Amino acid sequence: MTRRLRPVELDFVEAADVRLVFAREISAPPERVFRALAEDVPGWTEWFSAVTYARPTREGAGREIRLRGGMRFAETILAAREPEVYAYRVDVTNAPGVHAMAEAWRLTPTGTGTRVQWTVAADGTAPFRSVLGRAGPGLARAFRGAVTALDRRLAAG
Repeated sequence: MTRRLRPVELDFVEAADVRLVFAREISAPPERVFRALAEDVPGWTEWFSAVTYARPTREGAGREIRLRGGMRFAETILAAREPEVYAYRVDVTNAPGVHAMAEAWRLTPTGTGTRVQWTVAADGTAPFRSVLGRAGPGLARAFRGAVTALDRRLAAG
């Protein structure tokens, strides 16, 4: 079953009931990381192992994402400010219990590299909030693996 979520804006990323924040420094410069996030949406399947399908929609204003395990998301891009932030909200999903969800990738220069910060923000039923909160360590591992793979991919050209 798919469900339409409450539309939220970028400020939701800082104000949501549940916020999971992960950060890591990589060697690639912010501009290259931004392009991989925002302009090469299909490429997400090459470096984020949980993503099995990714494509831009609505002439780049949205995305369609599928994850291992069968979760699906139709998203709207909230911000694409190179090289600082790439953010999107989930409009439609088959995930149970979620009422609103958004994610933001913030990129900060660090010498010749980038500090990549990923924030997952959500609101939903009490069971959903509990499950998402307990998923933090698994999401942290997925994030570390993803940005490490992205850094390798960008270094390889």
